[in-house]
Amino acid sequence: MQFGITIKPDMAVDRIVALTRQAEAAGFQYGWIFDSHILWLEPYPLLTLMASNTKNMRLGPCVTNPAVRDITVTASLFATLNLISGGRMQLGIGRGDSSRRVLGKKPVGAGDLERAVKTFRELTAGHEVEYEGQPTHISWAKGSPPVWIAGYGPKVLDLAGRVADGVILQFADPDLIAWCLGFVKKGAETAGRDFRQIEIMAAAPVWVSDDLNLARSRVRWFPALVSNHVVDLLSRYKPEELPPELTSFVSNRGAYDYQQHCEVDSSNSKFVSDEVVDRFCLVGPAEAHRQKLSKLAKVGVTQFNVYLMCGEEEDTLEAYKREILSAFR
Repeated sequence: MQFGITIKPDMAVDRIVALTRQAEAAGFQYGWIFDSHILWLEPYPLLTLMASNTKNMRLGPCVTNPAVRDITVTASLFATLNLISGGRMQLGIGRGDSSRRVLGKKPVGAGDLERAVKTFRELTAGHEVEYEGQPTHISWAKGSPPVWIAGYGPKVLDLAGRVADGVILQFADPDLIAWCLGFVKKGAETAGRDFRQIEIMAAAPVWVSDDLNLARSRVRWFPALVSNHVVDLLSRYKPEELPPELTSFVSNRGAYDYQQHCEVDSSNSKFVSDEVVDRFCLVGPAEAHRQKLSKLAKVGVTQFNVYLMCGEEEDTLEAYKREILSAFR
């Protein structure tokens, strides 16, 4: 299993750079950053700094979407960053959540996402495409970055199986991940692809501590984040088409304030139970983390992505370097 970090760009720029360098030195192979341009700092200048301050770490947004920026803009950004980084960029892309909803807009459809991925790949590879009736060609682009598709629902997961290099699953529940991968595998088979060649990411916050109450309090915001996607799924699928382990916890969910999105002390998380926290996140002593990561590996996870935004980020990196990463090398 490989390891990555995701940074929420709401801290000092120097600290974002320092955390990225610390993570690479600790053995993390991927450096991701949230893309929600209204709530937080714009990610692409920060990715430029992250690329300039690392040597081998693969970098990208976790995740962007096709709507907040024209896909030709995203393609040009990645083609440029690939030159700066020496070909280390990765595109994490989904239908859109906070960056869309904070503007009063809905996520895009699966069809729009698929078309955007195809256009992105062609443009970043230096190929000409017909874009809105106009021949379009980024002549200086060299090499299309791997594409990771984020999703929860059957349609997007099937899409990921058909076209993605990697899949992003935002929780650390082995049973739910196994359910998701069934759709990814079906999509891969439909497209004649080898499912085993698709990378599988589980992304979630962690807190290493013997004090479970403290640990849960630091990560309880995360299932509240996931609940936005669950509510969206319930608007598009029948409840019986989705696992109750994913949907039941939102039954007593109140309104969601995106101005408190991903905040440790957010009032959004009051409805989240300890049981859901334990399933979706990694909490407890280091041995509990190692055991759960082993379970994730057994169901097919190839990268665990630490959402590094619970406080004491430097200490979390040091704890994972000392007690977790070495066990999976």
